[in-house]
Amino acid sequence: MPQVPDPVEQKLPVNQLMPLALQHVLVMYAGAVAVPLIVGRALNLSPQEVAFLISADLFACGIATLIQSWGFPGVGIRLPVMMGVTFASLGPMLSIAASSDAGLLGIFGSVIGAGIFGILIAPFVSRLLPLFPPVVTGTIILIIGVSLMRVGINWAGGGQPTITRVVDGVPGAFPNPDYAAPQGLMIAGFVLLFILALLKWAKGFVRNVAVLLGIVAGCVVASVLGLMHFERVGQADWIGLVMPFHFGMPTFHLVPILTMCIVMIVVMIESLGMFLALGEMTGRKVDRAALTRGLRADGLGTLIGGIFNTFPYTSFSQNVGLVGVTGIRSRWVTVAGGGIMILLGLMPKMSALVESVPQVVLGGAGLVMFGMVAATGARILGTVDFKKNPNNLFVVAISVGFGMIPIVAPNFFKSLPHDLHPLLESGILLAAISSVLMNLFFNGIVSEKEAEEEATKAATTAEHA
Repeated sequence: MPQVPDPVEQKLPVNQLMPLALQHVLVMYAGAVAVPLIVGRALNLSPQEVAFLISADLFACGIATLIQSWGFPGVGIRLPVMMGVTFASLGPMLSIAASSDAGLLGIFGSVIGAGIFGILIAPFVSRLLPLFPPVVTGTIILIIGVSLMRVGINWAGGGQPTITRVVDGVPGAFPNPDYAAPQGLMIAGFVLLFILALLKWAKGFVRNVAVLLGIVAGCVVASVLGLMHFERVGQADWIGLVMPFHFGMPTFHLVPILTMCIVMIVVMIESLGMFLALGEMTGRKVDRAALTRGLRADGLGTLIGGIFNTFPYTSFSQNVGLVGVTGIRSRWVTVAGGGIMILLGLMPKMSALVESVPQVVLGGAGLVMFGMVAATGARILGTVDFKKNPNNLFVVAISVGFGMIPIVAPNFFKSLPHDLHPLLESGILLAAISSVLMNLFFNGIVSEKEAEEEATKAATTAEHA
């Protein structure tokens, strides 16, 4: 009987590989550049310095993605993963930037410290696998998808409902006049319908790149309507080197480093859920050794980020959703995506071209991709026995409630100490902590062997789904 080839190791022809890789880059690009853009503007850096932050981020994104997807001895999950700057670090970094003792160089120092911390604790975090049976992983992945829907909806609306402006030297929040403009909603709806039409009627390779073709079609419509501009493309240089410590040697301060280490724990717990989700989608067993390699790559990517003038890195859940939509499970697609990110970082003109894609175009695609993540969580929960063990219902119900708090009530924890906000503002982390504790309370803990058997069974189920 011939052996079935491993879809994760499948090497596609170049004419298929590159469009699929570019599709991964496009769906993560807006999120990848958002953090350096916000931090740079908050620090009142010059446009040239902000542009360098973005190029450095893209360059480091590519390196971190290669480490994670391609893998090296002892490092990298070797699954289709794209790495990007985590939004969980944004609030703490803005607080660090506001400190006269730390500033931008203090941010880079804290990122380097957090990266080293992440590398050291990766083996210990990976031992948490017995705490994540299907009732827990399904709940976490469901909340990941629901949390991402807020991102996709705001993309479809053209940005955030409120924008920050500085008036008389004081920053303040003001309604975004362009949010949910009818023209933008029309484009997002067009992209969504275009993708759905391809998913229903197209076949083969065209169906696999439905999201990319939808984004291209949306860009054409946006250009015709005058919403896509290319002035920055013409002004950008063709080549720009990204040098370590461009802004100077990082400075190291205890409190910022401890704060960023807490963020690193948040990031690694979220990554744990991402890796388990990818294991389900790809049919690949994700055991403790694989989790250690993946989490160690998160730490190494963050360390590299601090060296190359950028920020903490994590596995981007947007791209997990894309794996679910396309059904393409080859890690070599994201390896090629990592190479594209490195080139974008070294070619400011090309990165400016990708940056010109309007958010409303990405929003139409985001609704499909992020919904697929939530659907994966629901499918995993479908394998849970709620009839014989009705307590599993309480695990899911309570954990979903906690995970929804930051989404439906962002100010719910505003009276608690500010240092706790990185933990409390992540619905994914709240759902993870709640589901683990509720499962321990109702069901106890299984042995490591049983946990690996459950992971193998779930992977087998996903492979035949």
